[in-house]
Parts: sequence; C-alpha cells; structure tokens
Amino acid sequence: MRIIKNKTFPQERALYAADGLKLQNCRFEGEEDGESALKEAKNIELADCFMDLRYPLWHDKGVLLERCEMTDKCRAPLWYSRDITARDCVLRGVKALRECRAADISGCEIDSPEFGWRTHGVSMENCRVNGEYLFFTASDIRLKDVELKGKYSFQYVENALVENCVLDTKDAFWHTKNVTVKNSAVKGEYLAWYSEGLTLENCFISGTQPLCYCKGLKLINCRTENCDLSFEYSEVEADIAGDIVSVKNPRSGRIAADGYGEIVFTEDSVYPCDCEIVTK
Repeated sequence: MRIIKNKTFPQERALYAADGLKLQNCRFEGEEDGESALKEAKNIELADCFMDLRYPLWHDKGVLLERCEMTDKCRAPLWYSRDITARDCVLRGVKALRECRAADISGCEIDSPEFGWRTHGVSMENCRVNGEYLFFTASDIRLKDVELKGKYSFQYVENALVENCVLDTKDAFWHTKNVTVKNSAVKGEYLAWYSEGLTLENCFISGTQPLCYCKGLKLINCRTENCDLSFEYSEVEADIAGDIVSVKNPRSGRIAADGYGEIVFTEDSVYPCDCEIVTK
C-alpha cells in the first residue's frame, strides 16, 4: 500500500481511481476548489485527514476513515460507495452518506440533514447524529448507543434494529417494515404511523398521537408520557408499564396498561374497532 503523508490536494480528481493508498494527515482544500478527489478509488485508508471540497469519495470500494473531518462544503462526501468503515470521524454535509452499501460507523459526530438515504447494510454505534431526514428509504440498519436529534427519521426503512438509543425526532418510523426498537427513549410526535411489523421493547415513548394506522404493532413493557389519542386504527398487542393518557379507536388486538386517562371509541369510526383494552 502506497503511503502519502502531510500533503494538500486542492485540484479536481487529484487521486482519481487510486488503488491501495494510505493517506495520513492530508488535506483536501484550496483555491482551486477541486472536487471528486478520490472518485472511483478502492482499498483506501485515510487517517487524520481534513476534507473541505465537494464529493471526495464517490463510487469507491473499501474505504477506511479514522479521525477524519469532512466539512459541510463536502456536501455529499460518500455516495455510491461500499465497504466503508468510519471511526471517530466528524461527518458533515447535507448528504454525507447516500446510496452506499455496507457501512460500519462508530464513535462519529454527524451533522447531515439527509444522512443515509437509500443506504443498505449500515451499522452505527456510539454516535451522535443531527439529521432531519435520517435513513430515508434505507434498509438493513443497525443502531446501538446512538443519540439522534432530527425530524422525519427512518421513513420507509425496512429491516432495522435500534438498541440503547435516544431518539428525539418528530414523525419517526413512518411506513417502516420489520423494525425493532429495544431499551430506547423515543421522543416526538405522530410516531410510526403506517408502520408494519414494528416492535418496541422496554422503551420510553413520549409525544402526541403515536402509533396510528399500524399493522402488526407490538409494545413489550413500554412506558409512555404525554401519549394521547394513541393507536388509532392500529392492529396492536401492547403491554404498557404505567398509565397512558388516552387510547382512540384501536382496530384490533389487545392493550394492557395500569390505567387510562381516557378510552375513546367514536361512532364515526371508518373501521370496525374491537380491540380488547385491559386495566392491569
């Protein structure tokens, strides 16, 4: 593997199609404002590097990033790439990771409004993320010990496992399929409408009108706060530790809680609603 240390690359396609390259303490910046520095590269390692130019890592195979920083000027630093490992990095840019496969991300600070769109096979651990539309239409996602601040996260995601996370995000998990969330706090509004096969286990759920129009919804030993008008038109099996503010027109299944502020079955319901509601 060829090693390059302490160099600056300002020009366009500076290392185009490189193969077997290790970059240490290098910088991608300068008045030439070049883009696509490492496009179509493979077997690339970058350690302690700084990137401030557009689209540095497109169509790459086999990328290792350690202690690197990508500024918001990179815009979309990782796109159409695969077999990516990022450790202890700062990832910025509106589309910091998009349409990639097999990415392992740990110990990273991420500030990217559209992070992870159409990505497949992403593992993220011990990260802090600020992302407005995190993982839109992505699949095969694994998150552990992640703190997320966002708005419309995980929409149309398929096959995901979320563990020991804190998710502060409005409208999360809409239209998802086969998602499991364990030992996590989920704060927001209108949680997981239209989801299929969503399981929440040992979770804290906070926010108005959660979990409506769901199919195959399961809550196992979950606690709630400020959850009013919950489960409207959902097929649900729920075991809630403590009380819930209100339940409205659950379509089928069984809900068990210690208490209910209100249980609402309306005459104008557009579906037959015969869910069993039990006070423990």
